Amino acid sequence: MTQAKSEQGPRGGLTPHLTIPSRGGAAAVDFYARAFGAEEVMRMPAEDGERLMHAHLRINGASLMLADEFPEWTGEADITPKGVSLHLQVDDADEWWNRALANGAVPVMPLENQFWGDRYGQVRDPFGHTWSIGGPIKA
Repeated sequence: MTQAKSEQGPRGGLTPHLTIPSRGGAAAVDFYARAFGAEEVMRMPAEDGERLMHAHLRINGASLMLADEFPEWTGEADITPKGVSLHLQVDDADEWWNRALANGAVPVMPLENQFWGDRYGQVRDPFGHTWSIGGPIKA
């Protein structure tokens, strides 16, 4: 278990907490590091030694928390993420988009210049979560 530190908590705002299906929590931490430049703040394995009870990451200056699914706590098994998108507002949407795809994300909505002034698209990560990526349109 990682030692608790006062600076490891979220720094304000809203912090998403993802449930990762099929014991994929550790793989999700690795994917988010490669695809979105996530920095791991802390990781806490479950007592069974096989699942991830909690992880705290920082992506693009914001906190993201995640854990493996625990059907014995929630009464739910085989969690399928749906109905939520996590948005990354970045300086170079193409760079973030290409890095996500190179690491296993799948396009859901193509990255294109949009009428509201952003270059924007959506990907789905290998764990079923949808991410939107937006940034300024390059001249």
